[in-house]
Amino acid sequence: MSAFSPRTPYARLHDMTSADEQTTYFRKGFGLKADVQGELGADYNGRVVDALREHEYTLTVDDVTIRLASEFGFCYGVERAVEYAYQTRRKFPDRRLLLVGEIIHNPHVNAKLRAMGIEILEPDANGAFDFSAIHPDDVVILPAFGVTIAAFESLRSIGCVLVDTTCGSVLNVWKRVEAYARDGFTALIHGKYYHEETRATASQVMKYPGGSYLVVRDMNEARYVCDFIEGRGSRDELLAKFAKAASPGFDPEVHLRRVGVANQTTMLAKESLAIGEEVGQAIARARGDAARASAFRTFDTICSATQERQDAVMALLEEPLTAMVVIGGFNSSNTISLAAICAERVPTYHIEDASGIDPEAGTVHFRRAGIQHVEATQAGWLPGTGPARIGVTAGASTPNNKIGETVARILATRGLVLQPV
Repeated sequence: MSAFSPRTPYARLHDMTSADEQTTYFRKGFGLKADVQGELGADYNGRVVDALREHEYTLTVDDVTIRLASEFGFCYGVERAVEYAYQTRRKFPDRRLLLVGEIIHNPHVNAKLRAMGIEILEPDANGAFDFSAIHPDDVVILPAFGVTIAAFESLRSIGCVLVDTTCGSVLNVWKRVEAYARDGFTALIHGKYYHEETRATASQVMKYPGGSYLVVRDMNEARYVCDFIEGRGSRDELLAKFAKAASPGFDPEVHLRRVGVANQTTMLAKESLAIGEEVGQAIARARGDAARASAFRTFDTICSATQERQDAVMALLEEPLTAMVVIGGFNSSNTISLAAICAERVPTYHIEDASGIDPEAGTVHFRRAGIQHVEATQAGWLPGTGPARIGVTAGASTPNNKIGETVARILATRGLVLQPV
């Protein structure tokens, strides 16, 4: 059993010295990994994926070839979060368990946790949670995305047990953003202002008086900010545009003088890097290279798993492919990023799970890449005859068994049967 570590970003908010406090915050599980491995394997492992790995990520049945990207699916942070949830259920079999939002963005994993008796709290329209029904004898799991400082403080004040599954890559971004605020820099975050991870990251600036942040969704929004830095654009228009994406009391004339760039860990890596460069150049054009050196900071805080999955799919796209199937929750940011990369090169279908493919109807129900929350159903997505090479990848919150089920349905669309492996 591993109790509270004073080095965690959450920890610095509290003077946790009592024996009671030291046994109500856990970040490293309960020493029950071996006890839950069998259950985890039964719920999420996939023999089809194992077979693909053994055959250089390739499976050919008749004239249909499936090519799986070399990096895909569950990352370490996701595996850790899900495992800790299972350990928590095993550790506290008779206690009420609650989860602050979805543990990861995969509907099957979250449904499994509900079936295990873990209650998932839903945020309101502003992303806030109501903790009024939580009691000191409850056990609350914090998701892989982390939670805001305000949410953490509220939960600590209740006195319930907290099991913190926040991903280490997210913690690294928090440290960076916290350092920006400490040194008087505004954190310019490439991310989605409404995303749980970005909300939690942005809240880190509140550790320091006057801490400020601004969230930009993409390069277009970043260039809007750059225009203001270079003396173009209206203060009121900028405040209106980023009303939901800026810290309270944000004043662009003050807070865009010193900028540090960070990002939500699951965004497109190349875009995050490009945004950092664009902002740095804008400061240099407006105030000179000396200002860029002293008033601008940027670091690549894309997590390694996100980068590896994006690199692997780029390598796969070098091959001739008929289509690309990307598997993962429609609200999964890293899956959306993978689909965006693929859509630039080949017809791409982002499906939430295997059920998005209907072999009998010959249709696929998918989320259109690059268009927020727009779904469509398409017939004839897979040619009825002739050789076909279908690329497959999956977001970091997609379990292997869901990848295997998808492969089976792709083949079934052509009337082919995946032999047991």
